Amino acid sequence: EVVSPLGAGGMGEVYRARDTRLGREVAIKVLPQHLSDNAEVRTRFEREARTISGLNHPNICTLFDVGRENETDYLVMELVEGETLADRLMKGPLPAEQVIRIGGEIADALEEAHRAGIVHRDLKPENIFLTSAGGIPDFPKVLDFGLAKVSEREMRPGSLILTQEGMVFGTPEFMSPEQAQGKTLDGRSDIYSLGVILFEMLTGKL
Repeated sequence: EVVSPLGAGGMGEVYRARDTRLGREVAIKVLPQHLSDNAEVRTRFEREARTISGLNHPNICTLFDVGRENETDYLVMELVEGETLADRLMKGPLPAEQVIRIGGEIADALEEAHRAGIVHRDLKPENIFLTSAGGIPDFPKVLDFGLAKVSEREMRPGSLILTQEGMVFGTPEFMSPEQAQGKTLDGRSDIYSLGVILFEMLTGKL
């Protein structure tokens, strides 16, 4: 049961909803209708579901369900309450001790993804939520693996590598040089992005 809109991005619109069967609040990410006709975008959306469902880590947003209804593709995900790291940084830099803790937890999440051969490819403060999960203040959750792709060195033979000629996916300010040049990526690209984020957390400047 959809309750209210939460936001929108390039790969989908997000709504607050209630799972009436289990009685819990969730988030629904819906692929916009004007994109659902694009076979490549739909394939990327389906890949996002497979990517997230394969990850199990407290600092990564949990995927509950995936489906398609009346030509609309959707994901049902953990509802993350709080504020984005980007919103927090609007108030200025964070204390070094807080940066070390939050940065370490983000690094743990990335390590879990990289172990599974998954590269996020769009790590930025807007994709990191600071929550109060389990009573822990400013507990980070990494969201939006919509641009994630299985690391090519980890891919099984016959797997599909999705690229689009002339297009680079990601956010330029946090993008590794290799990604900006369209080169093959592995987990080191995410580590570069994390470094940029840590710098901004410590200095308040990009």
